Amino acid sequence: MKISMPLRMVGKTYSDAINALNSLQSNYANIMAIRESGIRKNEMALLEMVEWTRRIGYSTSDFNKLNIVHITGTKGKGSTAAFTNSILGQYKEQLPKIGLYTSPHLKTVRERIRINGKPLSEEKFTKYFYEIWNKLDKSSSPLDKFPHMTPGSMPGYFKFLTLLSFHTFLQEGCKSCVYEVGIGGEYDSTNIIEKPVACGVSLLGIDHTFMLGDTIEEIAWNKGGIFKHHVPAFTIENQPAAGMKVLKERARERDTIVTTVPIFDALDKIELGIAGSFQKTNASLAVALASQALTSMEVLENPLGTTENTSLPKEFLSGLKNTLWEGRCQTIDRGNNTWYLDGAHTKDSIEAASTWFSDVVKDSQKPKVLLFNQQSRDANALIHFMNGKIAPEVRFDYVVFTTNVTWDSGSYSVDLVSMNTCKEDVDELKVQKSIAKEWTKIDNDSKVFVSPNIEHATNLIEGLCDESLDIYVCGSLHLVGGLLVVFDGK
Repeated sequence: MKISMPLRMVGKTYSDAINALNSLQSNYANIMAIRESGIRKNEMALLEMVEWTRRIGYSTSDFNKLNIVHITGTKGKGSTAAFTNSILGQYKEQLPKIGLYTSPHLKTVRERIRINGKPLSEEKFTKYFYEIWNKLDKSSSPLDKFPHMTPGSMPGYFKFLTLLSFHTFLQEGCKSCVYEVGIGGEYDSTNIIEKPVACGVSLLGIDHTFMLGDTIEEIAWNKGGIFKHHVPAFTIENQPAAGMKVLKERARERDTIVTTVPIFDALDKIELGIAGSFQKTNASLAVALASQALTSMEVLENPLGTTENTSLPKEFLSGLKNTLWEGRCQTIDRGNNTWYLDGAHTKDSIEAASTWFSDVVKDSQKPKVLLFNQQSRDANALIHFMNGKIAPEVRFDYVVFTTNVTWDSGSYSVDLVSMNTCKEDVDELKVQKSIAKEWTKIDNDSKVFVSPNIEHATNLIEGLCDESLDIYVCGSLHLVGGLLVVFDGK
């Protein structure tokens, strides 16, 4: 179903769209109230998402034509989505347009909605944004069924972007799309997808416990919620045993099976587009997902095998080698310094990223710098865990703890405005001072600094000494995204 609307929304700019979108963010007080209440996502969240879909002129069944690959997990789901998208993109003749929906973004919100690997243009983002906005503004819902959807209300930030992605991909005529789940699976906004062509679950771990549960079993139950009736599902080797048991149970509930995908031997012969030896696991899962998707769309006659010695077509190998994914095990040479960036912010992702950094720099004689930000999770625990994965092979000469504020002026880049953190804590550097104090217990020989923003931290680091530096940046995607914006100077 295609909605015909004018190319330009008169008087509306990209900045207008971003400001309107930012107004849909949940503020810190609301998030804290939800956490303290103990209320977790429930079925009503999905029913409301279906209703928002109706109000923009679609039925959820309309999305089936997008031939969606749906991916969840705690760690690696974004990389898996990127690998899958890149493989599908090698079949341009049969699939001229591939959509990719991921979160969060690094530098610009347009990164969340990509076509053929490229973020949506500002013009198209603005066009489709206001088509959705105006539809929602001019429609209403029965309050007896949807008491929270009062006249003039809008869906939250992530829900709106999910609606925008579906609308964009349909209007642009995408032949297949890859969707990364936001949080969890069962009650995630993306889970209104009725008939995906394949479902995938990357590594399970403990995160977002206030929404998903405190145990690996509860989290696996949520993640397995994306499984659909008779739709092939895939996961990785070495899942936690308790989590794998639940995934199999959830698959049986949906009359499907979940296939465990090994690391393919063929990956030892190529250099993946995303660095880090652990990415072979995500790349292998992507191979299985892309294979199933291409078979469902009759691009391939049969799916590839799922044994270690399975032969991979040249298109698959090319897609894996050419995958681009900023902010994940990314190396940037800037002046005389080398920056190693990863948005790792959970125990599992910190372990993977820190192992990568340690492997790369352990023989380097350059002074080492850590630039770290984490505003909401247990930052003290994360820095202890990170150091445990690096020391004693690598130790930091300098350590800088910063907020996720972008600029020295105290402002955020417009696409990086965050209302989800406590403003007072950020302004007073409360978290940064706390983890700086904690770091001295870990390594009292490091020179420790606290910075009010990312631009200040960057200038501080670049002025530390006359020597070339190896700089490890981790703790949050907000930090990595803000740093890339500062590097761009925009």
